[in-house]
Amino acid sequence: MPKKILFVSGTRADFGKLKPLINAVKKSNGFEYQIFATGIHMLAKYGGTVKEIAKSGFDNVFTYMNQIEGEDMEIILANTIIGLSRYLHEHQVDMIVVHGDRVEALAGATAGSLRNILVVHVEGGEISGTVDELMRHAISKLSHIHFVASNTAERRLQQLGEAPNTIFRIGSPDVDVMLSDTLPDLKKAKERYQIPFEQYAIAMLHPVTTEYELQEQHADIFVDSLLASKQNYIVVYPNNDHGSEFIFNAYKRLKNKSSIRLFPSLRFEYFLRILKHANFLVGNSSAGIHEAPIYGVPAINIGTRQQNRFRYESIFDVDFDCADILSKMARFNFLTRFTPCAYYGDGSSAERFIAALQEDVWHISNQKQFKDFN
Repeated sequence: MPKKILFVSGTRADFGKLKPLINAVKKSNGFEYQIFATGIHMLAKYGGTVKEIAKSGFDNVFTYMNQIEGEDMEIILANTIIGLSRYLHEHQVDMIVVHGDRVEALAGATAGSLRNILVVHVEGGEISGTVDELMRHAISKLSHIHFVASNTAERRLQQLGEAPNTIFRIGSPDVDVMLSDTLPDLKKAKERYQIPFEQYAIAMLHPVTTEYELQEQHADIFVDSLLASKQNYIVVYPNNDHGSEFIFNAYKRLKNKSSIRLFPSLRFEYFLRILKHANFLVGNSSAGIHEAPIYGVPAINIGTRQQNRFRYESIFDVDFDCADILSKMARFNFLTRFTPCAYYGDGSSAERFIAALQEDVWHISNQKQFKDFN
């Protein structure tokens, strides 16, 4: 009997990371994939990105509406656990794969561990900032197997008491896509999203749940900076964390501006092509810390959301101060590039993932014990 592997995806971002792994499972003998699609995939406000899963060639997809707009995170978590539990009652799986630090991943790890199903956490051991930091490490503790992006992440998981033989360093799966020759060309990407700019930057701001009382002010400063810079921007909606309403309200000032193209989401491969040719990325998205350095694209990282995460020569930290942000923006154009960063792998994550599934992981017990750090 083939091993049945369930992938849980709640956002456009985690699907981009999981997609190479799902494809590898789909193409391999001895495994069958299932996808539990939920979260903001299901929300029309964010573009209904669940349809991108089908467009990627995956057909064994179960969709579950785990929230309505504005619902609190703990309610979304509870809803997702209920939905997954009911799914697992009807569908036998041998393994659940989750990614990152969102509530859907925490729900997948919780349901799997309580049902004695092997849980795989992709990209644990990273530092997230804000409440995501707590959730990422909680997900790791609920997981039995870890596929990490770096040796630093591997050490952190060992410090958390995870056994070394349960940790597999494969790199970040999205690097497989980033370094592939399958990305659409820039002309096609611009035509798809009706982007008229010859030169442009990308702007992405997410709420910081632990700084809710400052979110409205920060959103206004961010928009003030975009408008004052007199540059062209591709602006992508924030996630749906508490405080996103202030960002959406501030973004009303960007509508009908000839220098702004505002999108609920961008298909992952198209986003990567657009990022690769951007003058810079500005905001507090992990894309500035993770994806932008791989292409050598400058990133202006604002505020505390990515505090203490990986740093590289192409990442420039500023506070929410309009003058400081504008000063950094003025430094970069389409000719500004840094040495591409290889910290997150060489583009062979899916290959290493499948090799581990075929050889190493099925003997790992779902009865976990804390491994003292030596």
